[in-house]
Amino acid sequence: MDETAELRDRVRGLVKAMPGAQREFAAAIGLDETKLSKALNGTRRFSPHELVRVAEHCGVTVNWLLNGSDDAVTVTAVPAPAARPASDDPDHLAQSEPRRRILETAWALIAERGYHKVRIADIAEACGTSTAAIHYHFPSKTEVLNEALRRNVKLAFDRQVAELHSIEDANERLHRLVELQLPTDGVLRAEWSVWLQVWNEVALDPSFRSLYHDSIGRWERTIAMTIRSGREQGVFSVTDPDAATTRLTALIDGLGIQVLTGRPGSTAESMREHLHDFIESSIVKGAC
Repeated sequence: MDETAELRDRVRGLVKAMPGAQREFAAAIGLDETKLSKALNGTRRFSPHELVRVAEHCGVTVNWLLNGSDDAVTVTAVPAPAARPASDDPDHLAQSEPRRRILETAWALIAERGYHKVRIADIAEACGTSTAAIHYHFPSKTEVLNEALRRNVKLAFDRQVAELHSIEDANERLHRLVELQLPTDGVLRAEWSVWLQVWNEVALDPSFRSLYHDSIGRWERTIAMTIRSGREQGVFSVTDPDAATTRLTALIDGLGIQVLTGRPGSTAESMREHLHDFIESSIVKGAC
C-alpha cells in the first residue's frame, strides 16, 4: 500500500480531534498503541482494515484519508450525495460522537433482530440514553432505516477503497470485490441482513426507492467500471460490460439471499465458487 505523509497528517489530526488520549483512540480502532504510533511515524503501514476502522470511528471516509476528498476519483464508484451519511467536520468530531454511536447501535440491532422488531426504546436502552435523545438525532424510525442503509453504503465504499486502491489488475480487483461482498460472519453478514430488510421495505413502500436506487447504483457502477477497466487492459473479453454487470450483480444478490436464508448447500464458500466460475466463463472469456 502506498502511503503518504498527507495520510499520516490526516490521521494525526483525527487523533487530536477525538476525545481522549492516543491510547484510547488506538483501543477504539482495535490497534495496539505502539503500532498506531509507528504508523503515524511512517515506520509501518496502516492495513486496509485499520483504515476502515479509523474512518468508521471518526465518521470520515477512507477516500478522504487516502486522497483528501470524499469525491476523489478512485477505483470504486463514489456514492451519490443522497446515499451518504451526514458528513462530520474533522475539527468537531466530539460533538458528532453521540449520533454515530446511536446509528451504530441501531444498525446492529436491525441486522440482528429485524427492522420491525426494533423499537426506538430498544435503541435508547442499548445506548444507555433516552428515547428523546434518539429522536433528537433521528426524528422517525423511518429515518433510522434510511441512515442504516447509508451506513451500509459507507461501509462498503470504505472497505473497497481501502482494499482495492493499490490493485492495478482488473481481474484481481473484480475477484477481490466479490470476496468483499460475501456474507461471511461479522460485519459483512450484518450488512446483508440490513439489505434484506431494505429490499422488503422498498417493495412495499415506494418512498424508499429513490435512496435505494442511489445506494445500489454505486455498487453497480463499481462493477461496471471494473469490467470496463479489464477490457481496456485486455484481461476481459466480454463485449457488453453493462449486460455483464447486470448478470453478475443479480447473481451476487440471489446467491447472497440463499446463504442468508439458510438454503441447504448454500454457503459463502459455494457462493464464491459460483461467482468465480461466472467471471471466468462470462467475463474473462467473454461469453456475455
